[in-house]
Amino acid sequence: MVYHWQSHNVKLSGVDDMVLLSKITDDAIVENLKKRFMDDYIFTCIGPVLVSVNPFKQMSYFGEKDIEIYQGAAPYENPPHIFGVSDDMYRNMLIDSENHCVIISGESGAGKTVAAKYIMNYITKVSGGGVKVQHIKDVIMESNPLLEAFGNAKTVRNNNSSRFGKYVEIQFGAGGQPEGGRVSNFLLEKSRVVKQNVGERNFHIFYQLCTGATPDMKKDLGLTILDYYYYLSHGKNHKVDGTNDAHDFQETLKAMTVMGITEYEQSCILKVVAGVLHLGNINFIEKGNYAEIADESCLEFPAFLFEINKENLSSKLTSRLFDSKWGAQSDKIDVTLNVEQALYTRDALAKALYARLFDYLVTQVNSAMETHATGLNIGILDIYGFEIFEKNGFEQFCINFVNEKLQQIFIELTLKAEQEEYVQESITWTPIDYFNNKVVCDLIESKRPPGIFSVLDDVCATLHAVSEGADLDLQNKLNTSAGTNQHYQKNKEGFIIHHYAGIVSYNVEGFCDRNRDVLVLDLIELMQESSNAFIQALFPDQINTGSKSRPTTAGSKIRTQANKLVEELMKCTPHYIRCIKPNETKRPRDWEEMRVKHQVEYLGLKENIRVRRAGFAYRRPFKKFLQRYAILTCQTWPSWNGPEKVGIQVVMQSVNMETDQYQLGKTKIFIKAPESLFLLEEMRDRKFNHYARIIQRAFKKYFARKQNDRQKEQAADLFYGKKERRKFSLNRNFVGDYIGVEYKPALQSIIGRREKVVFAEVVSKYDRRFKVARRDLILTMNALFLIGREQIKKGLDKGKYVEVVKRKLEFSHISLISVSPLKDDFVVIHTKQDYDSVLEIVFKTEFLSMLSKLYKNKLGMDLVIKFSDFTEFKVKKEGWGGGGMRQLKFTPGLGDKPTLKASGKVLTISIGSGLHKTSRPSKPSQVRTSHGKAGRLNIPSPPASAAPSVPRPRRAAPPCPSQAVQETRVPPPPPSGPPPANQPTIKPSPFRLPALSPGNSWSYNIGKGMNPKGNSQTLAQVKAANRANHDHFMSTPPAGVAGEKRASLGSSQQKPIPGGGKPRPALRKKPVLPKCRAVYSYCSQDLDELTFKEGDIIDIIKEHDGGWWQGRLNGVEGLLPANYIEKI
Repeated sequence: MVYHWQSHNVKLSGVDDMVLLSKITDDAIVENLKKRFMDDYIFTCIGPVLVSVNPFKQMSYFGEKDIEIYQGAAPYENPPHIFGVSDDMYRNMLIDSENHCVIISGESGAGKTVAAKYIMNYITKVSGGGVKVQHIKDVIMESNPLLEAFGNAKTVRNNNSSRFGKYVEIQFGAGGQPEGGRVSNFLLEKSRVVKQNVGERNFHIFYQLCTGATPDMKKDLGLTILDYYYYLSHGKNHKVDGTNDAHDFQETLKAMTVMGITEYEQSCILKVVAGVLHLGNINFIEKGNYAEIADESCLEFPAFLFEINKENLSSKLTSRLFDSKWGAQSDKIDVTLNVEQALYTRDALAKALYARLFDYLVTQVNSAMETHATGLNIGILDIYGFEIFEKNGFEQFCINFVNEKLQQIFIELTLKAEQEEYVQESITWTPIDYFNNKVVCDLIESKRPPGIFSVLDDVCATLHAVSEGADLDLQNKLNTSAGTNQHYQKNKEGFIIHHYAGIVSYNVEGFCDRNRDVLVLDLIELMQESSNAFIQALFPDQINTGSKSRPTTAGSKIRTQANKLVEELMKCTPHYIRCIKPNETKRPRDWEEMRVKHQVEYLGLKENIRVRRAGFAYRRPFKKFLQRYAILTCQTWPSWNGPEKVGIQVVMQSVNMETDQYQLGKTKIFIKAPESLFLLEEMRDRKFNHYARIIQRAFKKYFARKQNDRQKEQAADLFYGKKERRKFSLNRNFVGDYIGVEYKPALQSIIGRREKVVFAEVVSKYDRRFKVARRDLILTMNALFLIGREQIKKGLDKGKYVEVVKRKLEFSHISLISVSPLKDDFVVIHTKQDYDSVLEIVFKTEFLSMLSKLYKNKLGMDLVIKFSDFTEFKVKKEGWGGGGMRQLKFTPGLGDKPTLKASGKVLTISIGSGLHKTSRPSKPSQVRTSHGKAGRLNIPSPPASAAPSVPRPRRAAPPCPSQAVQETRVPPPPPSGPPPANQPTIKPSPFRLPALSPGNSWSYNIGKGMNPKGNSQTLAQVKAANRANHDHFMSTPPAGVAGEKRASLGSSQQKPIPGGGKPRPALRKKPVLPKCRAVYSYCSQDLDELTFKEGDIIDIIKEHDGGWWQGRLNGVEGLLPANYIEKI
């Protein structure tokens, strides 16, 4: 990851923010995205809109470290990233107390599901903690593998394609911690359960169960090889590159447990999944124009797993009970089905079972996240992408309709609403044309004139038991009602829609049946007769044969859900991620130019850039803006009583913002450049940090005083009535580390870097001959260290002094401590088995206080401290002589410093009298008088923990290290005087977002055989195979009417003649500046200085007095020392 201040040393791949592109064309956008994609930079932005290109490989910048980098960072600090969008969304939700949402859009296989996972992962990492909160986070994260297992499948366009829509709302408490959530699902593609296109798979769970189940589980569920099941045979291939179904099955089971699904419920869920597979193997034969079960044994496992009667299952699959009315009389007629109808009934039961099971799982996820508290929320929309297959049916029509609605939201909020807002607020603005796809949405969902959904519902309402010819009737009625619409086109097999993303041909076969989405009552009754309560609960339907209301169709459901979703999104502050699919081969570093350009065109990126570039980066109502930035001035903080517009002007003047950088509308302020907003945010953060430090300082000072008072009282209790005190030791504050161990790596490495230092001081140690040696006394949480210094006698470092451990005492080895009753500083540490240590410790009170506390915590007993005028101690054994004993004798004397007199084995210590033994620290109120008229103590400050750095002159200029060896002449010192007063300020380069570091790019290898151009031979074979199979539906779709309209918007604008046709004036000659040659090399010591090498030619801009001139080298201006150069 590259920080913005490091970007000048990094290879730049295009521009991070495409608002900064020199040319705003579709080709320029595609070229910029390609440069970044090839250098493994998959994220680019257009202001706040993130553009993400699917890399089809794992990238290196999604780890814990990257989360830390983006957490709380300003938008300009780091390169574009999905974590940046997530952090901006989360932080502004808390700051502004507003709901936020992120709309992830793009075609199938563009990486939307993965993007949603990264957003959820980021939010769960940076939000609050706690056991309950962690459970909610686990539910949020584990809902992904569970719903993906039952709702995702491999398609020809995507190995993990979402076959349902999902809108996840995460609810947060006042402290920003997740407290619950909700998942809304849309339009599960049920038809995939019974049939898939060639090269595709059924839902993941079927393959996970068959490959990952235990032998006992397989025996109970009747599972065998995948090829045995008819419902899994259509795709012709069960394998998916990079997918381990058996491993994923364990993840699915784990996710069920996290959701609170019991083992019994899990077994019931797997029974339903296995039962659906067995149901597909029930086949029929024709006998007298009627259907019969081809193999009765195929009924056994479905009946066993669903816990229903085998004969009832056979009967309901081959016959249907109809109500017959003749006048006032009613009767029931049992009609035997033909083979086609029996197959339809079997598939309808399988689809109903699976769809209701999926709804049950969504309900369980919501139950696990349910909360009754009200708060703010973040919505994440992960919905199926726009898709085109060889045969596009009812499901593709609904999917593409939802994508039309999402595109309309983007247009409404980023292009249309923004421009309308400028007009309403009386902001100077030149309108920008764009293609509005509302006309396509109206074609599909309009009621007057009737749209495609309305016509479809009308046709379905006239159907009864027989559906033959209904699809043809639908086609004819659509041609009549929508034939004149320029976005609708007739087709032999159905109809064609000119979507915003291209032309799609739909086959009307099965449209009516799938839209009706009605399960016959016989099958509902069959499932309700199950002896399994779980399966009964999946079919809670109230059977009412007398109801005359029209059943809700699938089309009306998806239309209602889509409009409700749009309403929910409109209530939130939206964020956008536009996902782009670079190829159809699903391989890294494969770039299909036309496919990407088509996506750039229909996503409206060019128009988005133009509006963003010409418009304003930020807008906010006066009240909210003032509420957020009032803290910047003392006039507006903590409250402003005047007009809001005047208050905003006061804030803007306080930060010296130019008036051309913002405009005040009628109710809102508009800020033009992102840099201006970043300036306000940075200054706001500084203000908050300043006030936070004041509060922290006050609290720390208060608690530190309390702690010091307690420590002094506890220390005084050790010596009270037993030892005389020095005058300044009673009220001294305790510092602890008087050496500065944290600044001395050598000492840290000796005692251990993880050891916490409680006390450290330089002390005097006395040996058997009463000679004094200096030692570093270090007390940690676990031991007592005496550190000395020794001279190295051999090797390259001979003569160098290094720190060594002279003694380490565990607390358990200390038997007692001896001190005298006088005011001296001598302390004798007695050990149980070894020799004793005699130390002279200036801060003995603090040391013994901390040692006694640690001793009791560690050993559970009090440290014995002996007070005596005569102390005997053991000395260290040296050579052949024994250790022996020595004595310390303390006598009253004169003065504050002790007088030492050694005589044989006795050391006599004399010292003057001190404060009385019953002296205690003064009361805090007496010690801390601010202006101390009476009784204030002049307590000496303790030694600093670390020495300050040596100051250096501002203009000291040592030569560059790389050139120090090469230089033969010694350069003179640079001028010592100050720089000239009126030196120009160096203007920063135009703002640009930084790029990601190539050093962090993911290493990869597509294949062993690589051609000279660097492309994989396997890739070429794949493309050739695609062309050979005539997969025309996989190619970039034609743009259609929508594309023509987009193109016409750009071409209709007549460009004026440059300069009005007048001849260009002659260019003004640039002034010739005097030049100079560098005599010595110089490395800049400050930001406003130039770095140059000997022999460089430099332009002289101005010669200042004082020895510093202003010059220019390679386009960079700065100051240079005049005595390092000579004029040419």
